[in-house]
Amino acid sequence: MDVKLLALMALMAVATHVPTSSAKPISLVERCWCRSTLNTVRQRSIKELKFLHTPNCPFQVIAKLRNNREVCINPETKWLQQYLKNAINKVKKSRRRNHKKH
Repeated sequence: MDVKLLALMALMAVATHVPTSSAKPISLVERCWCRSTLNTVRQRSIKELKFLHTPNCPFQVIAKLRNNREVCINPETKWLQQYLKNAINKVKKSRRRNHKKH
């Protein structure tokens, strides 16, 4: 038997007996949606905001613009920070009102 053929058969025998890993293939692992963020997006050009928390990724804010383009906004942007603070305060106030009713 040829030495190359013998080596190939040995390699195939080892490969078929190696225990399979429970890890997902790289293509199936969730990746960060935002690879780069914009600091200057006019609030008036935004139609919708989405907030994503993906494991092993920073907090991500995706804005759908009026022209239907989606862009990532830097979460540290001043107006976005104020928007989030106002939204959190609204939720807290509504919870207090609902809590007092019951």
